[in-house]
Amino acid sequence: MVSGNAIWPAIKGANIPAAGFIAKAQAAGDELVATTWCAASPSAHVEKHTYERIVEMILSGIRQALPVDAVYLDLHGAMVAQHFDDGEGELLSRVRELVGNEIPIVASLDLHANVTQQMLEQADMLVAYRTYPHVDMADTGARAFDLLKRRLATGVRPKLAVRRLHFLVPICWQCTDIEPAKGLYQLLEKTEGLDVHLSFATGFPAADFPECSPVVWAYADTLEDAQQATNIVADAAEAAEERFAGKLYSPDEAVKYAMQQSAGATKPIVIADAQDNPGAGSNSDTTGMLRALVANDAQNAAIGLIVDPVAALKVHEAGKGATIRLAIGGNSGIPDDEPFEADFLVESLSDGVAYAKGPYYSGFTLEMGPSACLRIGGVRVVLASRKVQLADRVMFSYVGIDAPTQDVLVVKSAVHFRADFTPMAEEIIVAAAPGSMPMILSQLPWKNLAEGMRIDPCGEVFEPS
Repeated sequence: MVSGNAIWPAIKGANIPAAGFIAKAQAAGDELVATTWCAASPSAHVEKHTYERIVEMILSGIRQALPVDAVYLDLHGAMVAQHFDDGEGELLSRVRELVGNEIPIVASLDLHANVTQQMLEQADMLVAYRTYPHVDMADTGARAFDLLKRRLATGVRPKLAVRRLHFLVPICWQCTDIEPAKGLYQLLEKTEGLDVHLSFATGFPAADFPECSPVVWAYADTLEDAQQATNIVADAAEAAEERFAGKLYSPDEAVKYAMQQSAGATKPIVIADAQDNPGAGSNSDTTGMLRALVANDAQNAAIGLIVDPVAALKVHEAGKGATIRLAIGGNSGIPDDEPFEADFLVESLSDGVAYAKGPYYSGFTLEMGPSACLRIGGVRVVLASRKVQLADRVMFSYVGIDAPTQDVLVVKSAVHFRADFTPMAEEIIVAAAPGSMPMILSQLPWKNLAEGMRIDPCGEVFEPS
């Protein structure tokens, strides 16, 4: 969390929307007043006290800056607080109440935003990412700046058209590097024109409230143009519903397949441990994939990150070169998961600081706390103390593992890793090992979805009990 002028150096050059917006605004010579920027690893509901404290910091910054010409907010779009299902909608409403109806408010959103009617009503324009892995976050902030300048130049709030889709999409199949999302976002960009701006948020399918869903929306000078553009993309997305699916491997299937395919490969077979993805709220500590690697005697294989600060401390006390009996991971209370106990060789130690080089974490210093490379048989384990989604190959190399030379790599990520790992992978497959974010959404205990929503693409229909 940073406030005021401390924001500029903290995020300069980073692949986040605020950095892209700021860079373009400064280049244009506009005066910027910073409020507060902060971020946290995805988890459960935002605590009421935390929400109210941070929102008040943002509002206080705006209040002190008044009068202003416009307000820009760098939001995610799928925040659920203890006291508000629509965290960003409530924030936008409070900003609107503060600045009045005439001051433009523009916000950038994550591709996984659950876009609500309240959000759309309170903001003049909402602008969503178009890539997953999110390699266009800074670009989205820059687009938000351009749209805000156009809004200021015309003095008129553009017309809005919206279509909500009636099926949820597991995050591993929302990837824009593969079909059907790849083609849908290409269609979106093709459909846009000088006077039409489109967004398509595929949603975060683990927020149990009625407006959890994919949404397509457009802004234009006329409602007819906005609606026509929205319908083109929404119709195509609905037609592609059954294609938002793919092969999910069990841990044992995934390892056996990867070992077989690696025999004739020149690059690693990469397995996404998608259900234990900390970018979707998991803790990056389940042991299903590690068990499968060891049970199948995988060779030249590596898995990361397994987050266990207690085990990491014991490893650092034991020292490099020691063989130590450890129980690692399995501390999240996930069904069918438990700590993995074995004798490990400590191959290397690290303070956990690494400088990201890949497209997703570009511009960030990663801090994973006391870390180590452990080896058991032919399997190396990246043990860390702080959860960070494994989406950069430096998260292997910082403990001495050369990712491109491995036969099998297991990454605790659903999609973001693809930005840096696809060029070095022979093949990428998705495994469904224990974790808190199911890739089969009907496994979640839904209670509050909109009636008639299909819980998975072409899946069962939600009916309130």
